[in-house]
Amino acid sequence: MEHLKQLIRDIPDFPQPDILFRDITPLLGHPTAFREVVAALAERFRGRVDVVAGIESRGFIFGAPLALELDVPFVPIRKVGKLPGEKLTREYALEYGTATLEIHTDAVGPGQRVLVLDDLLATGGTARAAAGLIEAVGGSVEAVAVAIELLFLDGRGALEGYEVHSLVQY
Repeated sequence: MEHLKQLIRDIPDFPQPDILFRDITPLLGHPTAFREVVAALAERFRGRVDVVAGIESRGFIFGAPLALELDVPFVPIRKVGKLPGEKLTREYALEYGTATLEIHTDAVGPGQRVLVLDDLLATGGTARAAAGLIEAVGGSVEAVAVAIELLFLDGRGALEGYEVHSLVQY
């Protein structure tokens, strides 16, 4: 998977100064590489999950096709104010501020095995909040998976007790 790094663009000072943003847009523009990411995740989690939960917004990009490939439901975990039905909310810390995620209370059935999916693991706050929401609605977090992991920020430390899988590490 290291060859995928050639399709991940570095954007300095985004979304604010001193942040180096890893942009997956070139990877998404390369159908073979995009398909390879989905296939690698499907191979790893086939038969292990009942639901794929993608974190807004880039987690949707990988999560929806992965759910189709695995033939399981896709559940969106959204930013605050985007879900119309009954929902649970969780605030969390980012490396450059705070944010809030929401999930519909009926999104996951009791005991369903859920793969939490996002494009990138940094400090782990977003994934931890998403996992907490899954558990709060009765699901069981089978694993957290990402395309990119920023090792120097130790996001795995915030996800102690969860299996964490990443395809590319920096």
